[in-house]
Amino acid sequence: MLIATDLDGTLVPNASSSVSPFTAEVLKRLDEAGIPVVFVTGRPLRWMEAFWPHIGEHGLAVVSNGAITYDVHAREVVTTTGIEPAVGLEIAAAISDAVPGSAFAIERMDGIRHGTDFVDRHRVPPDSPSGPLAEIWDEPALKLLVRNGGLDHDEFRDRVIAAVGDLAHATWSIPGLVEISAAGVTKASALVGLCKTLGVEASDVIAFGDMPNDIPMLTWAGTSYAMADAHESVLALADHVAPPVEEEGVAHVLEGLLADLCR
Repeated sequence: MLIATDLDGTLVPNASSSVSPFTAEVLKRLDEAGIPVVFVTGRPLRWMEAFWPHIGEHGLAVVSNGAITYDVHAREVVTTTGIEPAVGLEIAAAISDAVPGSAFAIERMDGIRHGTDFVDRHRVPPDSPSGPLAEIWDEPALKLLVRNGGLDHDEFRDRVIAAVGDLAHATWSIPGLVEISAAGVTKASALVGLCKTLGVEASDVIAFGDMPNDIPMLTWAGTSYAMADAHESVLALADHVAPPVEEEGVAHVLEGLLADLCR
């Protein structure tokens, strides 16, 4: 058995920088019982340090929507799949044509780089490199981020996804921001490789999520849970519904799982 859980809006509230004592205790008990809990998140590595003490004996995590599988104990990247600059610039040009006024940033191993018109005070440190995309994109990027403040979110998302086509994988987890990974890269693609390493079958995976970027993982896992306050597309496909994140729903479901195993 393996537990795969998203972080923001699922295991912890959005933008949280810590794990509550109750959730931490449940994670510890699962690890002691030999049940790995894998964090599978859209967050970049630089936002993960506070979560590493709860990673467990297996020591593995999936970050950047599947672009990186990370060995926390060794502090080493196990696998990484990025968007090559030439492909990325082609994608950005297609998006600019389809959605004029879009602003771009790229997530790299060394942090974020962004166009001068990309505004996100939470995501972009003030000293991040900035400039024309063709100048700052000189090596594979883990994600291409796209914003456009002038359109309804649904229209913006649909137009960006259509422009990307088969060149890459486009998804989203917060309104107004589309996250683009290399073709074929999703939370599920990385989780498949990780589970193969640990010798775990899809049928033995229990996955938790709340937003569209979790859908590939939830669809692949043998058992899936949507949070009670998840996006409607996630609620529509999940096998079960967990209590909302504010009630530590994942931890309560897992506590019940532990109780059943101990009977």
